[in-house]
Amino acid sequence: MMQMQNNLPTEPPNHSNLGVSGLGGWLVLVQISLYATILMLLARMREYVSGFLLNPESWSILTTPSSPAYHPLWGPAIIFEAVYFVSMFIFCIMILIMFYSKKRVLPRLMIIAYSVGLLFGIIDTVLIFQIPMAAGMLDVSSIREVVKSAIICAIWIPYFLKSERVKNTFIW
Repeated sequence: MMQMQNNLPTEPPNHSNLGVSGLGGWLVLVQISLYATILMLLARMREYVSGFLLNPESWSILTTPSSPAYHPLWGPAIIFEAVYFVSMFIFCIMILIMFYSKKRVLPRLMIIAYSVGLLFGIIDTVLIFQIPMAAGMLDVSSIREVVKSAIICAIWIPYFLKSERVKNTFIW
């Protein structure tokens, strides 16, 4: 009787002859920034829980039309930020799993994360500037954060598109 062979790979191909690979080099900074982002998002989610879920008066003050602090964009702005923080937190956890699994999709996920972060910063800043009370509290740091995010995109998106280490590491 003739036996069929299974030609599917059971371990990653050996890419050692292709040059640099592995989670070293500049990817160490990416790992650090992912953990820092997760911690920052946890802190922001904690602020939202303590500020709005555990203290419903805050929500009421900002979203009740008869309140002096009311503006129709407060509710959408708060919800927009909360949804972003929770979604990005989950996305970053997923990215870390893909990162350490060396999944081929990781570079695309990183590009999406950087782009969404920049887009969120722009939309959030524009939205907050529409609320007079909030616009008065904003300073140059809000614009600085958007510029910082744009610079991060300008550096890391090309890195994930062109890097030899990225191409040789994320192969599964």
